[in-house]
Amino acid sequence: MEDPVFTPALEGIKHVKSENGEMLTKHFLQVCKHILPVIDKFGAAMTLVKSDIGGNIARLESKYLSSPEKFNLLYSMVQIEVEAKTAKGSSSCTNGLLWLTRAMDFLVELFRNLLDHPDWSMSQACTDSYGKTLKKFHGWLASSSFTVAMKLAPDRKKFMDVIGGSGDAMADIEKFCTTFSPLLEENHKFLASVGMDELKAS
Repeated sequence: MEDPVFTPALEGIKHVKSENGEMLTKHFLQVCKHILPVIDKFGAAMTLVKSDIGGNIARLESKYLSSPEKFNLLYSMVQIEVEAKTAKGSSSCTNGLLWLTRAMDFLVELFRNLLDHPDWSMSQACTDSYGKTLKKFHGWLASSSFTVAMKLAPDRKKFMDVIGGSGDAMADIEKFCTTFSPLLEENHKFLASVGMDELKAS
């Protein structure tokens, strides 16, 4: 059997914070990248989410690589954009971090649903987590596309078997939700402090 797909993300979360407790750009983005193989296991239902997450990771990573020392801390690129009054632009890194964090909120909520509602179908778990996270920020078109995509969600048991590999899928999911949620919450608090947490899709 393969290793559990959550293992690289769980390992990566340990390195997201610096010794001073600051969020490190490279390590935060790596954890998000490690979630992409998990999203793959959802198949067609998550094509939109994967493309959105991948695009936002690429945007933030490109900025980071342009000056790794300058952008070593995740919030530094946002602070520079806020000062330059470019943070609200649709192609800004601030916008990228906001939507990346929201997409991760959706996934954490989805995994929580799988833990808390063993009787729910995958489609039900997806639709509920979408309603609690992304939906309020999406316009009608994005919301409609999402609702249709959720109907393509895979069979729950097959999904759990695939992501578990040779490990304990439920234990990995619980650990991921518990350790990653506080980091996402921190992103929201920071984005709210610069007036950027409530932006809707343009």
